Amino acid sequence: MSDVDREQPFISHLLELRTRLLRMMGGILLVFVAMSPFSNPIYSALAGPLTRHMPANSSMIAIDVLSPFLTPLKFTLILAVFVTMPWVLYQVWAFVAPGLYQREKRLAIPVLLSSTILFYCGMAFAYFLIMPIFFGFITSTAPEGVAVMTDINRYLDFVMTIFFAFGVAFEVPVATVILSLTGILSPEAMAAKRPYVIVGAFIIGMLLTPPDVISQTLLAVPMWMLFEVGIFVSRLLLRRRREAQATACD
Repeated sequence: MSDVDREQPFISHLLELRTRLLRMMGGILLVFVAMSPFSNPIYSALAGPLTRHMPANSSMIAIDVLSPFLTPLKFTLILAVFVTMPWVLYQVWAFVAPGLYQREKRLAIPVLLSSTILFYCGMAFAYFLIMPIFFGFITSTAPEGVAVMTDINRYLDFVMTIFFAFGVAFEVPVATVILSLTGILSPEAMAAKRPYVIVGAFIIGMLLTPPDVISQTLLAVPMWMLFEVGIFVSRLLLRRRREAQATACD
């Protein structure tokens, strides 16, 4: 095979990659443009878990001159990425799928779907349950005479950290099932390492969340529970696989 023949598949892959990247960015840009007129109400909804617990005469503040304009747009862009994540993952899948074996395809599709759904569930869990509890506690512990206020940009950074941490934490069952189905670790071996997993969950909670005990615990405990769910699902799937193999042998 000549050098020209080798270069043609490489160039075609680059062109395909460029097409997929342009489609990803186009989808994100389209959703962002559609939502940008509503960036202020969207940010107000994001700030709801905090503003509902703030004293009557206090409010959020904007320290930087352009923050009132840029911060809501910044969150709208981040939200557009989250909303279009299924489209982005589909483009990634369409690019890598031709090079996968049939067995790898059967495993990859459920993993992509479950990972996306669990990430969204982690964000929803943080928004509807964790953040109201956290902000309710924080605002109630403010010393007398201290006005509870926060900069809108710093609040956005804090909330994005929480969303990312809980979104990643909710991927634990997927990781557990993959380790089990690929034969790297059996459910029994993972169950035997439960004490180390619990300690590791609190360490990860310390690294991924703001430096306070409440948010660390609120992340570590769900990670532990999700680890137990992953072990249960792994045992169920392995049992079904053994039954299917036994039926095939009969």
